[in-house]
Amino acid sequence: MSMTHLALKMALTLAGPFLLTALVLGLVVSIFQAATQINEMTLTFIPKIAGIVVVVILIGPWMITTMVDYMQSLFNQIPSLAM
Repeated sequence: MSMTHLALKMALTLAGPFLLTALVLGLVVSIFQAATQINEMTLTFIPKIAGIVVVVILIGPWMITTMVDYMQSLFNQIPSLAM
């Protein structure tokens, strides 16, 4: 795989859990707001922030090891780029 493809794959892999968490929580809060007719724009922020914090706590170590492995592979490929 090319370095660009690997970089995009890594970005999606690391950002995906955060984006999906924010999407699901935003959808749930929006459905709640529609059902109760509460039209408060700031109501979605607290559940999203709490969800993101939980995701960081749960998958933070995996994200760090994944990023370190990716960076090591990038640094190992530097000599082959010079030729």
